Amino acid sequence: MQVTELSSSQIEALRSQLTSATVLVPGSEGYDASLIRWSDTGARPAGVVVQPIDPADIAAALLWAQRERVDVAVKGGGHSTAGTSSSDGGLVIDLSRMKHVTVDPAQKTITAQGGATWKEVDEAGAVHGLATVGGTVNHTGVGGLTLGGGYGWLSGLYGLTIDNLLSARVVLADGRLVTASATENPDLFWGLRGAGYNFGVVVDFTYQAYDQPDLVFCGVLGFTAGQLERVVEQLNATLATPDPRSGAMCVLALAPDGSGPMVVVICFYNGSREEGLQRFSHLLDLEPVLNTLDMTPYAVVNTLQNPQATYGARKSFKGIFYEPPIDLSFVRTVFTDFMAKIQNDEDLAQSAMILEFFDMRKVCEVPLSGTAMASRNFTQNGIIYLRWTDPSKDLEHRSWARQMQSKWKAQLDAHAQTLHASSHVPQYINYAEPGDSAVPNIYGENMSRLQEVKAKYDPGNIFHKMHPVPLARKEVD
Repeated sequence: MQVTELSSSQIEALRSQLTSATVLVPGSEGYDASLIRWSDTGARPAGVVVQPIDPADIAAALLWAQRERVDVAVKGGGHSTAGTSSSDGGLVIDLSRMKHVTVDPAQKTITAQGGATWKEVDEAGAVHGLATVGGTVNHTGVGGLTLGGGYGWLSGLYGLTIDNLLSARVVLADGRLVTASATENPDLFWGLRGAGYNFGVVVDFTYQAYDQPDLVFCGVLGFTAGQLERVVEQLNATLATPDPRSGAMCVLALAPDGSGPMVVVICFYNGSREEGLQRFSHLLDLEPVLNTLDMTPYAVVNTLQNPQATYGARKSFKGIFYEPPIDLSFVRTVFTDFMAKIQNDEDLAQSAMILEFFDMRKVCEVPLSGTAMASRNFTQNGIIYLRWTDPSKDLEHRSWARQMQSKWKAQLDAHAQTLHASSHVPQYINYAEPGDSAVPNIYGENMSRLQEVKAKYDPGNIFHKMHPVPLARKEVD
């Protein structure tokens, strides 16, 4: 790939305005490593990478980029599959050196810098017997997940990650470092919670934490493909009798040993072994071929998907959403189609379709107008996760994933029509790749207010990579 190099005078001007940041350019040691993303589809050859350790250098880099008319991207965990944490020839503000996490046991708060991952948060909290709502893959960055809403195993009890965000410090496009909270810049605080990619660089997040017993009941159950309907029927039942301490994910994938399609359920119960066994007793009655359920340290729970969600290869996320209960004949149809696709192309063998079964009642206690998050409802989320290595197949695989996504949307529409209800449910933003057409307006009824916040804090549209809020057109006299 051709790198569009910035001039040496531009780079020197940038260096002269920084105090402690590392500056990487094509050919310098560490540059190639700085371009690595969770998915190879997200990597781009930056013109310059700045790795700051304090907000002042972030401000200087932003001001330099605007003077030089250079594209800006911000990299936290780097999990975007669409390249939103990268810039082709522009500036990347790489927060990987800003990942410190502090815990206040007395106030029960956890503060994480913008470059931290949930691994650091989970482990720091565990030292004090505390946890907050975080990601279910622990090498995900705190920034991206938080700014888009954030579901986790604790969402049944405490809501979304943004519902537990107490404050954030943000470097704005004009270089100011501001605090956003319920009492300081509350309009920015509202926008950060669900559309936060659009307003600045968040240098740290402070979360409400909760007493969390070290051990929870968790693990993996594996079933044969023939048991699909019975497994989903039992998972549907968990949503019919919700328990805020409980959650599950159903992973439809090929068995690692090459034996064929498999139905995997990740089970979670925030309680004792006896309570967990009772909660998942009907699944256990189906005699799974794999059973790793056990009392597990909470900090380990968010590692269970790590073996499938490793760095490397090319990836695509397509969010799916469904109104429970899932129709059993429909799930068999999409399961058959999905397995045929990934079995016929060995390069897709590590792909999966993931369906979530979370208690949404706590999430729905917050009104849609309470935060910028536009998808607070009882609709469940899922992901079509494709993984491959051949770059020439990018368009083909993404196109096929969109076709599969459209089947789920059609099923949701049909369900809504039966109930004489609306199916215009904004998709969960963190499961949507920018430009996806499954939901034309991902911010729903919050769009107009978001445009006001955008005009106030980022009128030059510097932050436009991840689900950009379009600037409102000014009235012409």
